[in-house]
Amino acid sequence: MAYFHYIKRPGAPKILVILHQPISTPGRVGMELQNLGYELEPRRPPLGDQLPETMEEYAGAVIFGGPMSANDNDEYVSRETDWIGVPMKEDKPFLGICLGAQMLSKHLGGSVMPNEREFAEVGYYPIFPTDAGRDLIEEWPEMIYQWHREGFTLPSGCELLASSPEYENQAIRCGQNIYGLQFHTELTYMMLNRWTTKGARRFSLNGAQNRAEQMAGRLQYDAPVLKWMKKFLYQWVGPAENHPMNRCPLGSSKEKA
Repeated sequence: MAYFHYIKRPGAPKILVILHQPISTPGRVGMELQNLGYELEPRRPPLGDQLPETMEEYAGAVIFGGPMSANDNDEYVSRETDWIGVPMKEDKPFLGICLGAQMLSKHLGGSVMPNEREFAEVGYYPIFPTDAGRDLIEEWPEMIYQWHREGFTLPSGCELLASSPEYENQAIRCGQNIYGLQFHTELTYMMLNRWTTKGARRFSLNGAQNRAEQMAGRLQYDAPVLKWMKKFLYQWVGPAENHPMNRCPLGSSKEKA
Protein backbone atom coordinates (compact mmCIF):
# COMPACT_ATOMS: atom_id res chain seq x y z
CA MET A 1 0.00 0.00 0.00
CA ALA A 2 1.34 3.43 -0.93
CA TYR A 3 2.09 5.85 1.88
CA PHE A 4 3.20 9.46 2.00
CA HIS A 5 3.35 11.67 5.07
CA TYR A 6 1.89 15.09 4.29
CA ILE A 7 3.31 17.55 6.82
CA LYS A 8 1.00 20.33 8.04
CA ARG A 9 2.76 23.69 8.35
CA PRO A 10 0.36 26.54 9.20
CA GLY A 11 1.58 29.69 7.53
CA ALA A 12 3.94 27.93 5.12
CA PRO A 13 3.56 28.46 1.36
CA LYS A 14 1.60 25.66 -0.31
CA ILE A 15 2.46 23.63 -3.39
CA LEU A 16 -0.48 22.04 -5.21
CA VAL A 17 0.28 18.43 -6.20
CA ILE A 18 -2.02 16.88 -8.80
CA LEU A 19 -2.14 13.08 -8.80
CA HIS A 20 -4.08 10.54 -10.86
CA GLN A 21 -4.68 7.36 -8.84
CA PRO A 22 -5.87 6.60 -5.29
CA ILE A 23 -2.46 5.14 -4.39
CA SER A 24 -0.34 7.77 -6.16
CA THR A 25 2.11 9.85 -4.10
CA PRO A 26 4.44 12.75 -4.98
CA GLY A 27 7.38 10.55 -4.00
CA ARG A 28 10.80 12.14 -3.61
CA VAL A 29 9.70 15.35 -5.31
CA GLY A 30 7.13 15.77 -2.55
CA MET A 31 9.63 14.85 0.14
CA GLU A 32 12.14 17.40 -1.10
CA LEU A 33 9.53 20.14 -1.41
CA GLN A 34 8.61 19.47 2.22
CA ASN A 35 12.31 19.52 3.11
CA LEU A 36 12.42 22.98 1.54
CA GLY A 37 9.65 23.99 3.95
CA TYR A 38 6.51 23.87 1.79
CA GLU A 39 3.15 22.37 2.68
CA LEU A 40 1.70 20.12 -0.01
CA GLU A 41 -1.96 20.01 -0.97
CA PRO A 42 -2.90 16.93 -3.02
CA ARG A 43 -5.74 16.91 -5.56
CA ARG A 44 -6.88 13.92 -7.65
CA PRO A 45 -9.06 15.06 -10.58
CA PRO A 46 -9.86 11.48 -11.76
CA LEU A 47 -11.50 10.93 -8.35
CA GLY A 48 -13.59 14.09 -8.61
CA ASP A 49 -11.30 16.68 -7.01
CA GLN A 50 -11.65 20.15 -8.47
CA LEU A 51 -8.73 22.41 -9.36
CA PRO A 52 -8.54 25.98 -8.03
CA GLU A 53 -9.69 28.84 -10.22
CA THR A 54 -6.71 30.90 -9.06
CA MET A 55 -3.23 30.19 -7.71
CA GLU A 56 -3.33 33.07 -5.24
CA GLU A 57 -3.13 30.66 -2.27
CA TYR A 58 -0.34 28.55 -3.79
CA ALA A 59 3.37 29.06 -4.39
CA GLY A 60 3.43 26.56 -7.27
CA ALA A 61 1.89 23.42 -8.77
CA VAL A 62 3.04 20.01 -9.97
CA ILE A 63 1.09 17.68 -12.26
CA PHE A 64 2.46 14.15 -11.89
CA GLY A 65 2.22 11.14 -14.20
CA GLY A 66 -0.36 8.40 -14.54
CA PRO A 67 -1.36 5.43 -16.71
CA MET A 68 -3.66 7.52 -18.91
CA SER A 69 -2.69 9.41 -22.07
CA ALA A 70 -2.81 13.16 -22.56
CA ASN A 71 -4.82 12.27 -25.70
CA ASP A 72 -7.58 10.48 -23.79
CA ASN A 73 -11.11 11.84 -24.03
CA ASP A 74 -11.82 11.73 -20.30
CA GLU A 75 -13.22 15.00 -19.00
CA TYR A 76 -10.57 15.42 -16.31
CA VAL A 77 -7.75 15.08 -18.88
CA SER A 78 -8.94 18.05 -20.91
CA ARG A 79 -9.80 19.93 -17.70
CA GLU A 80 -6.29 19.51 -16.33
CA THR A 81 -4.72 20.43 -19.66
CA ASP A 82 -6.77 23.62 -19.85
CA TRP A 83 -6.11 24.40 -16.17
CA ILE A 84 -2.35 24.74 -16.81
CA GLY A 85 -3.22 28.19 -18.12
CA VAL A 86 -4.02 29.28 -14.54
CA PRO A 87 -0.46 29.12 -13.13
CA MET A 88 0.94 30.36 -16.44
CA LYS A 89 -1.27 33.46 -16.50
CA GLU A 90 -0.52 34.21 -12.84
CA ASP A 91 3.23 33.65 -13.31
CA LYS A 92 3.33 30.90 -10.69
CA PRO A 93 5.89 28.07 -10.89
CA PHE A 94 4.53 24.99 -12.68
CA LEU A 95 6.13 21.58 -13.15
CA GLY A 96 4.72 18.80 -15.33
CA ILE A 97 6.15 15.30 -14.89
CA CYS A 98 5.61 12.66 -17.63
CA LEU A 99 1.84 12.97 -18.23
CA GLY A 100 2.04 16.48 -16.76
CA ALA A 101 4.75 17.45 -19.26
CA GLN A 102 2.68 16.05 -22.13
CA MET A 103 -0.33 18.04 -20.93
CA LEU A 104 1.86 21.16 -20.85
CA SER A 105 2.90 20.56 -24.45
CA LYS A 106 -0.71 20.08 -25.55
CA HIS A 107 -1.83 23.19 -23.68
CA LEU A 108 0.73 25.20 -25.63
CA GLY A 109 -0.26 23.75 -29.01
CA GLY A 110 2.07 20.74 -29.13
CA SER A 111 1.28 17.10 -29.87
CA VAL A 112 1.62 13.85 -27.93
CA MET A 113 2.36 10.59 -29.76
CA PRO A 114 4.60 7.48 -29.84
CA ASN A 115 7.81 7.74 -31.81
CA GLU A 116 8.19 6.10 -35.24
CA ARG A 117 9.42 2.80 -33.75
CA GLU A 118 6.68 2.80 -31.07
CA PHE A 119 9.53 2.50 -28.60
CA ALA A 120 8.63 2.37 -24.92
CA GLU A 121 11.07 3.86 -22.44
CA VAL A 122 10.36 1.76 -19.34
CA GLY A 123 13.45 1.64 -17.13
CA TYR A 124 16.74 3.52 -17.23
CA TYR A 125 17.80 5.26 -20.46
CA PRO A 126 20.45 7.82 -21.45
CA ILE A 127 19.73 11.54 -21.34
CA PHE A 128 21.72 14.38 -22.86
CA PRO A 129 21.40 17.99 -21.68
CA THR A 130 21.52 20.84 -24.16
CA ASP A 131 23.63 23.95 -23.58
CA ALA A 132 20.54 25.57 -22.06
CA GLY A 133 20.13 22.55 -19.77
CA ARG A 134 23.73 22.83 -18.58
CA ASP A 135 23.22 26.53 -17.94
CA LEU A 136 20.36 25.56 -15.62
CA ILE A 137 22.21 22.70 -13.88
CA GLU A 138 25.79 21.92 -14.82
CA GLU A 139 25.83 18.22 -13.91
CA TRP A 140 23.10 15.92 -15.25
CA PRO A 141 22.75 12.18 -14.70
CA GLU A 142 23.86 10.01 -17.61
CA MET A 143 20.90 7.63 -17.17
CA ILE A 144 17.44 8.45 -15.86
CA TYR A 145 14.25 6.55 -15.06
CA GLN A 146 11.42 6.55 -17.59
CA TRP A 147 7.95 5.01 -17.82
CA HIS A 148 6.22 6.08 -21.03
CA ARG A 149 5.48 5.06 -24.59
CA GLU A 150 4.45 8.48 -25.88
CA GLY A 151 6.44 11.66 -26.21
CA PHE A 152 5.60 15.28 -26.88
CA THR A 153 6.62 17.95 -29.36
CA LEU A 154 8.40 21.15 -28.35
CA PRO A 155 5.82 23.96 -28.35
CA SER A 156 6.63 27.29 -29.92
CA GLY A 157 8.38 29.59 -27.47
CA CYS A 158 9.69 26.77 -25.27
CA GLU A 159 13.33 25.87 -24.77
CA LEU A 160 14.77 22.36 -24.97
CA LEU A 161 16.85 21.41 -21.91
CA ALA A 162 17.52 17.70 -22.48
CA SER A 163 17.03 14.96 -25.09
CA SER A 164 17.31 11.20 -25.47
CA PRO A 165 17.96 9.04 -28.55
CA GLU A 166 14.36 7.80 -28.75
CA TYR A 167 12.39 10.83 -27.53
CA GLU A 168 13.94 14.16 -28.36
CA ASN A 169 12.04 16.32 -25.87
CA GLN A 170 12.92 15.13 -22.37
CA ALA A 171 13.03 18.42 -20.47
CA ILE A 172 11.64 21.78 -21.54
CA ARG A 173 11.28 25.27 -20.12
CA CYS A 174 8.46 27.56 -21.21
CA GLY A 175 9.22 30.92 -19.66
CA GLN A 176 11.02 31.57 -16.41
CA ASN A 177 9.39 28.99 -14.12
CA ILE A 178 7.28 26.63 -16.29
CA TYR A 179 8.93 23.22 -16.78
CA GLY A 180 8.07 19.86 -18.30
CA LEU A 181 10.05 16.68 -17.53
CA GLN A 182 9.34 13.46 -19.40
CA PHE A 183 11.33 11.39 -16.89
CA HIS A 184 10.73 10.38 -13.27
CA THR A 185 13.07 11.72 -10.59
CA GLU A 186 10.36 11.33 -7.92
CA LEU A 187 10.65 7.54 -7.92
CA THR A 188 11.22 5.98 -4.48
CA TYR A 189 12.33 2.39 -4.04
CA MET A 190 8.82 1.51 -2.87
CA MET A 191 7.35 3.10 -6.00
CA LEU A 192 9.79 1.15 -8.19
CA ASN A 193 8.70 -2.09 -6.55
CA ARG A 194 5.03 -1.23 -7.06
CA TRP A 195 5.39 -0.08 -10.68
CA THR A 196 7.44 -3.12 -11.71
CA THR A 197 4.92 -5.46 -10.08
CA LYS A 198 1.57 -3.94 -11.04
CA GLY A 199 2.85 -2.73 -14.42
CA ALA A 200 4.74 -5.90 -15.38
CA ARG A 201 2.63 -6.28 -18.55
CA ARG A 202 4.48 -3.24 -19.95
CA PHE A 203 7.73 -5.24 -20.07
CA SER A 204 6.60 -6.83 -23.34
CA LEU A 205 6.56 -3.45 -25.10
CA ASN A 206 9.27 -2.68 -27.64
CA GLY A 207 12.27 -1.24 -25.79
CA ALA A 208 11.03 -1.87 -22.23
CA GLN A 209 13.42 -3.22 -19.62
CA ASN A 210 12.41 -6.11 -17.36
CA ARG A 211 12.15 -5.89 -13.59
CA ALA A 212 15.65 -7.25 -12.90
CA GLU A 213 17.18 -4.69 -15.26
CA GLN A 214 15.29 -1.86 -13.61
CA MET A 215 16.29 -2.94 -10.11
CA ALA A 216 19.94 -3.16 -11.20
CA GLY A 217 19.63 0.25 -12.83
CA ARG A 218 18.35 1.74 -9.59
CA LEU A 219 21.48 0.65 -7.73
CA GLN A 220 23.79 1.88 -10.47
CA TYR A 221 22.19 5.15 -11.60
CA ASP A 222 19.98 6.58 -8.86
CA ALA A 223 22.46 8.66 -6.83
CA PRO A 224 23.11 11.23 -9.61
CA VAL A 225 19.35 11.38 -10.34
CA LEU A 226 18.56 12.26 -6.72
CA LYS A 227 21.32 14.88 -6.67
CA TRP A 228 19.96 16.46 -9.85
CA MET A 229 16.38 16.48 -8.55
CA LYS A 230 17.36 18.37 -5.38
CA LYS A 231 19.25 21.00 -7.37
CA PHE A 232 16.39 21.38 -9.83
CA LEU A 233 13.70 21.88 -7.16
CA TYR A 234 15.88 24.36 -5.29
CA GLN A 235 16.19 26.42 -8.46
CA TRP A 236 12.52 25.98 -9.36
CA VAL A 237 10.97 27.31 -6.13
CA GLY A 238 13.77 27.83 -3.61
CA PRO A 239 13.40 27.52 0.19
CA ALA A 240 9.95 28.29 1.59
CA GLU A 241 11.38 30.56 4.28
CA ASN A 242 12.55 32.95 1.52
CA HIS A 243 9.21 32.91 -0.30
CA PRO A 244 7.08 36.08 -0.12
CA MET A 245 4.03 33.96 0.80
CA ASN A 246 5.76 32.50 3.88
CA ARG A 247 3.95 33.34 7.15
CA CYS A 248 5.80 30.91 9.39
CA PRO A 249 7.98 32.14 12.25
CA LEU A 250 11.63 32.20 11.20
CA GLY A 251 12.95 28.66 10.90
CA SER A 252 9.66 26.90 11.69
CA SER A 253 8.98 26.03 8.03
CA LYS A 254 11.69 23.37 8.29
CA GLU A 255 10.29 21.63 11.32
CA LYS A 256 8.63 18.24 10.93
CA ALA A 257 5.11 17.92 12.25
